[in-house]
Amino acid sequence: MENILISNPRKLEKLKKSISKDGVKKLHILADFDRTMTRAFINGENTPSFISILRNGNYLTSDYVRRARNLYTKFHPIEINSKVPPEDKKKAMNEWWTTHFDLLIKSGLNKKDLEKVVESNKIKLRDGASEFIDFLYNHNIPLVIMSSSGLGGDIISMFLKKERKIHNNIYIVSNSYEWDKNGNAVNVKKPIIHVMNKNETVVKNLPFFNVIKNKKNIILLGDNLEDIRMVEGFTYDNLIKIGFLNESIKENLKQYKLNYDVVLLNDSSMDYINNLLRSLF
Repeated sequence: MENILISNPRKLEKLKKSISKDGVKKLHILADFDRTMTRAFINGENTPSFISILRNGNYLTSDYVRRARNLYTKFHPIEINSKVPPEDKKKAMNEWWTTHFDLLIKSGLNKKDLEKVVESNKIKLRDGASEFIDFLYNHNIPLVIMSSSGLGGDIISMFLKKERKIHNNIYIVSNSYEWDKNGNAVNVKKPIIHVMNKNETVVKNLPFFNVIKNKKNIILLGDNLEDIRMVEGFTYDNLIKIGFLNESIKENLKQYKLNYDVVLLNDSSMDYINNLLRSLF
């Protein structure tokens, strides 16, 4: 139980009662993907995202690897530093993603590279995530995955398909490439989504908004402090925020407890979330 911290037990119980009373039909889940629905560490090795697998492998040119690692070394410390002012972090993340997308396209990114990354088996669902996805599907609860993935929604779909977890209640909001007839990436659709600007405001322009607009109870899952912004722009009745604090725990714990209702430490499983859902319905 030491990996589960509840910021305000009384507040959480009140939220749970309200959501339970309203029933399953009023709920939707809003979740980040990398390091939230997937594990942050595999065999002790830090595996942040699909893009990290591409960056650290032999998929593209050696020049790409060198330059991409330099970008990571420069910008990742800013990404995980809770003390960096939001506007400064937003500017840095936009510069990182814009530069990196341009580098990917110039380095010849192809759809086959995405397939190879998925088949590498270096990204794994968090323990309990399969049960979580199945519960949502069986109870017809929409799962909105909002990701700033550097390889976009295509690779998330590929991964879920491989795991046999791609269901019609799952909606992916992420970066999107334009591909030519040979499967080469030629452009990234605007606006570019990064960790500092993803929120449900963009969802209002998407076809599936009608599915969730009246489901005003939300359980939000994230691993960055900025992930709590995903709900901005959406009018809700009740919101439970659950954050995975995977690393730099001592430095970030205070801020996570201030911003999340529940904090799960040390790359925890999704057992708490699964038990929460069962207790609600």
